[in-house]
Amino acid sequence: MTKKSRDSYDYDYDYEDERRPAKKSSGSSRRSSGGRYYEDDRPSGKKKSSSKKKKKEQAKKKRRRIILFITELFVLSIMVVVLYGVMKGEKTGKMELDEEKIIVNDVVKEKEETTMKGFRNIALFGVDSTTGSLTKDTRSDTIMIASINQDTGECRLVSVFRDTYLNLSNDSYNKCNAAYAKGGPEMAISMLNLNLDLNITDFVTVGFAGLTDTIDALGGVYIDVKDNEISHLNNYQLCIADDLKRSYTPVTSSGEQLLDGLQATGYCRIRYIAGGDFTRAQHQREVLSAVAEQAKKASPAALAEIANNVFGEVYTSLDLTEIVELLADVNNYTIVETAGFPREENRTTGKLGTKGDCVIPVNLEENVKWLHQFLFNDYEYTPSAMVQECSRQIESDTGKTLN
Repeated sequence: MTKKSRDSYDYDYDYEDERRPAKKSSGSSRRSSGGRYYEDDRPSGKKKSSSKKKKKEQAKKKRRRIILFITELFVLSIMVVVLYGVMKGEKTGKMELDEEKIIVNDVVKEKEETTMKGFRNIALFGVDSTTGSLTKDTRSDTIMIASINQDTGECRLVSVFRDTYLNLSNDSYNKCNAAYAKGGPEMAISMLNLNLDLNITDFVTVGFAGLTDTIDALGGVYIDVKDNEISHLNNYQLCIADDLKRSYTPVTSSGEQLLDGLQATGYCRIRYIAGGDFTRAQHQREVLSAVAEQAKKASPAALAEIANNVFGEVYTSLDLTEIVELLADVNNYTIVETAGFPREENRTTGKLGTKGDCVIPVNLEENVKWLHQFLFNDYEYTPSAMVQECSRQIESDTGKTLN
């Protein structure tokens, strides 16, 4: 991300230019009350006209400096408020990841200098928690990958379906959302990197309260609610409101409308309709995309409010400087595409003994090839040996179910 430095502004402060005395002419001269010396023995009106023009230019230049100075004070004031909010949240929300515990497949390190160069990948986790733990001991209800092209500002979101049968990064296979419960963000990130050939080293985890307050701080989000979703949406927001000890407003009609934080969070939870968890993941991407659009419309005061109210309710590896940069650059980024993993053409569902109903990648290798095409426009990607091994193990474990 780029950060605008002080040098990028048109700073024109030249105090010496204002204060240095003019060279004394051979004729008479006078000293002004401000301490400047001006030539006073001009023989023609032309020089007087030139002097007036010069004074006007100096006055204009001075006004420009004053306006610039006031603008600087305003920007600095906003930044102080944002920094204060971030610092409040950092006391409870910042985690220093142990990079030695983060798995990145060897072939990916080579790709960082070729097809993955210029991309930043961040894991987004939504945990099934209101006032509970965000660190671990809770399964990640939402797993997303945000891939940001830092050269173009284009962002792509991929939902990794929480029940996807994958290597948890410790050679045990289960529903992938178990990784967060067992080992927190470090294990969950390693699970994504190992199975999908990614290089994620940053994450953001949010619970119901954090998502609700973010949306409320932005004034709500616009979502197209279907008739068959209304009752489920209201049931979910009722449960969340009860846990958070808040009041709620039922949604009474279908169509595109402005949803508040509780309503939008309830919308993210809907699964008992056609499509089940696949539809729920789509809803989550819709809400996150809507949040991004609302953030672009937000005033600096609204962004500062988010910093104050939300950062204490998230768990993240991002440091203070990076968070401020994300806030400052929100208008430079656009979510251009979203998708789900495994892709529809290469997945199935089935019950795997005591592990229950799972989403099964029919061929993990092919899914990973598609993912790198979708995220990085790499049409010739060859999955790593680790991904190939995981693919064979998944096929072995689920062979009877697939047949």
